[in-house]
Amino acid sequence: MAGVGDERLRRWRMVLGGEADGTGCALSGADAGMDSVLGALYGGGGDGGGRKAAGERSAGLGGSAPKVARWLGDIRTYFPASVVQVMQRDAIQRLGLSALLLEPEMLEAVEPDVHLVGTLLSLNKAMPETTRETARAVVRKVVEQLEKRLAARTRATLTGALDWSARISRPRHADIDWDRTIRANLKNYLPEYRTVVPERLIGYGRASQSVKKEVILCIDQSGSMAASVVYASVFGAVLASMRSISTRLVVFDTAVVDLTDQLDDPVDVLFGTQLGGGTDINRALAYCQSKITRPADTVVVLISDLYEGGIRNEMLKRVAAMKGAGVEFVTLLALSDEGAPAYDREHAAALAELGAPAFACTPDLFPDVMAAALEKRPLPGPVGGS
Repeated sequence: MAGVGDERLRRWRMVLGGEADGTGCALSGADAGMDSVLGALYGGGGDGGGRKAAGERSAGLGGSAPKVARWLGDIRTYFPASVVQVMQRDAIQRLGLSALLLEPEMLEAVEPDVHLVGTLLSLNKAMPETTRETARAVVRKVVEQLEKRLAARTRATLTGALDWSARISRPRHADIDWDRTIRANLKNYLPEYRTVVPERLIGYGRASQSVKKEVILCIDQSGSMAASVVYASVFGAVLASMRSISTRLVVFDTAVVDLTDQLDDPVDVLFGTQLGGGTDINRALAYCQSKITRPADTVVVLISDLYEGGIRNEMLKRVAAMKGAGVEFVTLLALSDEGAPAYDREHAAALAELGAPAFACTPDLFPDVMAAALEKRPLPGPVGGS
């Protein structure tokens, strides 16, 4: 039983994190190392200055690049990658370490993730040339991980949706899709003749095959939308790789930038953004509206928290006009794993009244949302703006 009691004291000592915590338990080995790296980040009131109150861990990172680099290596020793990413994010926020990420040796030490990419993009304009290539390598690693996770399913889901929209029930003989026709008529199998009677033919119309769907991704690049910008850029590149979809990618704050010509490389897209600044959704939608040539074959995806700095009524009029012309309009409050963000509920409610409900979307759900929009059927997922 003594062993059980000692283990309980050890755990309490790790939780409380201070020598004067009343447990009387001393730490050694890996426990002492883990306590030290936690104390460097979360101790001393989180000011990073190294002051230590009674019974508290001491924060020991300060603003020293060598200390931070060692700390980044140490936390990898003691914690899994998912926890390392959370601690890195906390270090940037609590201890003001953003400036240190402008140093190449620091970037080489960090564990890349979507949030780190967002931080790097926000520092893009201040980044010295000596750091830029290292930063691009970090961003590319994250982008490649996301593409590996998301690209195959996105292509498969959207190809199915496009095939369905092009399918016809009275095809000419040369246009019959025999695989789908046989599956659709299996109930008509005649065992004595060992054959299927194809009462219903399924195929593709040649005109339908030649018509591309058009997708416009319109992305709010204000600071709060960093993770959404990263995911949307990756999805934009995936969509652009599909010959049956014509994809345009537009980012905006108070200005509008068309990054469509960079869609072959999402890293170039990301470094073409400028996180932060104000928001003018109306101006962005005006630009997107000007690029629509076939409304009935167009899907516009607005990714924004809807905090509009432009002309609210004009923004809503544009959405109504696009929908009235036959455009499928999708509003995503976020495209990230974090769930619903803070957003302008009044604008979300107004869009819902126009038949364009706003909701947060995870990256894994996004292919299904796009498939539904391409097929002009109700969107999946929770509606957050109605």
